[in-house]
Amino acid sequence: MKIAVIGAGAMGSLFGAMLAGTDNEVWLYDVWQEHVQTINQEGLSIEREGQTRMVRLNATTDPNQIGRADLTIIFVKSTQTRTAAQTAQQIAGSDGSVMTLQNGMGNADIIAEFIGPDRILAGTTSHGATMLGAGRIRHAGIGATTIGTWAATEQGRQTAGRFADFFTAAGIETAAVDEVRSVVWNKLLINIGINAITALSGIKNGQILDLAMTRELSRKAVEEAMAVARARDIAIKEDAVDLVFKVAEATAANRSSMGQDVDHNRQTEIAAINGFIENLRD
Repeated sequence: MKIAVIGAGAMGSLFGAMLAGTDNEVWLYDVWQEHVQTINQEGLSIEREGQTRMVRLNATTDPNQIGRADLTIIFVKSTQTRTAAQTAQQIAGSDGSVMTLQNGMGNADIIAEFIGPDRILAGTTSHGATMLGAGRIRHAGIGATTIGTWAATEQGRQTAGRFADFFTAAGIETAAVDEVRSVVWNKLLINIGINAITALSGIKNGQILDLAMTRELSRKAVEEAMAVARARDIAIKEDAVDLVFKVAEATAANRSSMGQDVDHNRQTEIAAINGFIENLRD
């Protein structure tokens, strides 16, 4: 299978590398020239639990070099989704599938402006990754991945099931669900309970649990978002706060993606996460 990943940051590089471990043709597309050049010349270095492995895969700064792909995965920041969707339209052609595993809300709706909803897969992943430098990432945490069709059609469900099986066979444990919107909402609750707090305080995910102040702040933020979800009849997990704390513990050594953005003076996804809830509340 030919797979293109748009956005070769920590998570995009990680998924590209895991999928490249099978007999697939995988391409990473990113505008970071040094990162792309390092991957092409030396491979992608992945650190996990003190061990490092090298993975060989294709990387480019020119989407025209990729050609058509059976599956295009978008892993850019939510602020770049529209541009990425236009690129995905080119790579996917008339029949390729497009998947978003991005943080935040609204990404699939933006992609649907360019790709038919029955060809869009949305979902979440509990894998964690950190960018260490050009051509170097750390696999900071392993967890389940869940996907589903953005259009509630039988064809879309079959496509989601097929890719869930494909990902699982590649070592990415993945489940397909019929109602993916609630899954995305439940992931939003996790991001709300972790990302902004770690970004503002300069701490790692697990440190949220160390202080009564940050633990309570996380609880209040999640409970507010849960109230908004219930008001809109969104199916959410009643133990969402406890789940946030479990994720923070499981990814204790990881710095959230928003925290990494602040560390490197990059634009954050605050508008698509906490801001999304604030806008709905208004």
